[in-house]
Amino acid sequence: MNWYEQIHHIGPAFALLLGAGIVMTADLIAPRRAPVVAITILVLVAAGVWAIVQAASGIDGPALAGAVVVDRFALFFAFLLIGVALAVVIATSEGLARVQHRPEFFALLLTATGAMVLLAQSNDLIAIFVALETTSIAQFVLAGIARDDRSSEAGIKYLLSGAVAAAVLLYGFAFLFGLSGTTSLEGIAAFVQTGSDGTQLALVLGFVLVAAGLGFKMSIAPFQAWVPDVYEGSPTTVTTFLSVASKAAGFAVALRIFYGGLGGGDTFIAEHWAALIAVLAAASMCFGNAAAILQTNVKRLLAYSSIAQAGNIAVGLAAVAAGSVAGPSAVLFFLGAYAATNVGAFLCVIVVSERIGVEDVSGYAGLMKRSPLVAAVLVLCLLSLTGIPPAAGFLAKLYVFNSAVQSGHDWLVWLVVIAVLNSAVSAFYYLRWVRTMVLDDPADEAPFHASTPVQAVLGLAALAVLFFGLWPNPLVDAAQRAAETLVIAAP
Repeated sequence: MNWYEQIHHIGPAFALLLGAGIVMTADLIAPRRAPVVAITILVLVAAGVWAIVQAASGIDGPALAGAVVVDRFALFFAFLLIGVALAVVIATSEGLARVQHRPEFFALLLTATGAMVLLAQSNDLIAIFVALETTSIAQFVLAGIARDDRSSEAGIKYLLSGAVAAAVLLYGFAFLFGLSGTTSLEGIAAFVQTGSDGTQLALVLGFVLVAAGLGFKMSIAPFQAWVPDVYEGSPTTVTTFLSVASKAAGFAVALRIFYGGLGGGDTFIAEHWAALIAVLAAASMCFGNAAAILQTNVKRLLAYSSIAQAGNIAVGLAAVAAGSVAGPSAVLFFLGAYAATNVGAFLCVIVVSERIGVEDVSGYAGLMKRSPLVAAVLVLCLLSLTGIPPAAGFLAKLYVFNSAVQSGHDWLVWLVVIAVLNSAVSAFYYLRWVRTMVLDDPADEAPFHASTPVQAVLGLAALAVLFFGLWPNPLVDAAQRAAETLVIAAP
């Protein structure tokens, strides 16, 4: 394979990482005058077009000596991550008041996004670790980029907890490499399927360590301690990115490792993996919802909510490990619906924070009277997070829960019961927020509006939440095609 074919295989990630360098170079040439926002948007559009070209040409197969692979699964996450990054960049017209070093912000955002796209393609332990740490380091700096007390604390906490998670993950990778003698996921899967009984305990321990390291990226309990403080202290545009992109990348690599490294659901490890993920899912839902009830700060409320939502997604991951045919596509559908929902919710929080300077739920009193568009989008997104039709979140939860029930395991049915009960608990704090916006009287009746670009993104997010809630077929089809590629590729 020629060098330009190799680059074409990693085209979107290459464009994003190259774009980060262009943004920094432009700022060096024309400090404070370079059109870094326009350059960033052009880079993201170019990466998206490159991904479209890859999808249209049917490009499929390994590159870089098998370290990465291009398939519909990787392209699904490329579109998802690029879309989230583009929404965040547009939102910077509202949400960068605390950030003085704007060119660095955009360069780091492109770096993190490019590394995540590459992470979804990675088919080798070394490639996974390099991509994961590249995006993690960029996110550590993004969390502290405002350089005030809150942001600095968020960055330090994120860095320290991320360093521990990276060490645990690397230790798990060392186990797998030491046992199988290869860093290739395909080679590890072959060893898992043919390994002797004497290596089974060590393999299980290695995959438990890997699950713990990835649990940090997915923000599932008990690896979620960083989430509330980092979400609250980071600039809200950074929080928006972390809440969706980081979680999506974590689940992407978890699925890739499960099918590529474990060989799918036909190995002895799958049963242990399914039980472990099920316990973590239940813990995440119960802890996240219980803690969210007590929150008055909207960013902390959404932080604990995201832990609970990660537990919902992990129900699908447990179903995958238990052999559910619908499990992989259910996880991907949930991630797509969750991306639109959470981006819309956090953009509304950005607008309210920047326009009237409040972050408490009580400050949203009468928001429907003061800013009808922002309030309407936020209400729709909160209904989606609760799982109330016709929002996409309802079908996302139904799809995931149904995949667990169809697996044929009674203990997964009990996990779904726990999930449904937790959804009812989440309705308390989500709908309490809705009631505050719609029924309470505002302390100040002065109207305010989002900027035109942010209004456009809010409209698109709301449209996506409604569209996929009423007509989910396009997203379901895309999720199923991506999941089929992953399942077929499993040894």
